[in-house]
Amino acid sequence: MNSRLPALAAAFWWVSLSVIGFIVVPMLFQNLPTPAEAGRMAARLFTAQTWVSIACAVLLLGMSRAEQMGEAAKAVDRAILFVILGLLLALVGEFGISPRIVARENLKLWHAMGSGAYLAQWACAGTVLWRVLRPRPA
Repeated sequence: MNSRLPALAAAFWWVSLSVIGFIVVPMLFQNLPTPAEAGRMAARLFTAQTWVSIACAVLLLGMSRAEQMGEAAKAVDRAILFVILGLLLALVGEFGISPRIVARENLKLWHAMGSGAYLAQWACAGTVLWRVLRPRPA
């Protein structure tokens, strides 16, 4: 079971980013009465997603250093830079970019920055998943 934990953590991270960012939030803007309502709900969802991202990244970082994880730790090591970068992007998005969007400070710029950071985090999580699932070299 331990050998599958990194794959589960990486999959949960990538899939949760995919579902929230590419399915749920666009549906909010299509189905809620006003963009303001959709924006408020999206902000809450993105905050929840940040905590999921942090938990998954910290779990992966911990597994990379746990001796009892064996091959699973080596799988995470193949992706460690992307784990760290994804974690940093989640933190910057939540604590650096999101407050500016909520304050409606230069909304076009900060929304673009937030979307870019989210997309980059999604790519990092996908890369982590890909590398963790890659068979080890013979």
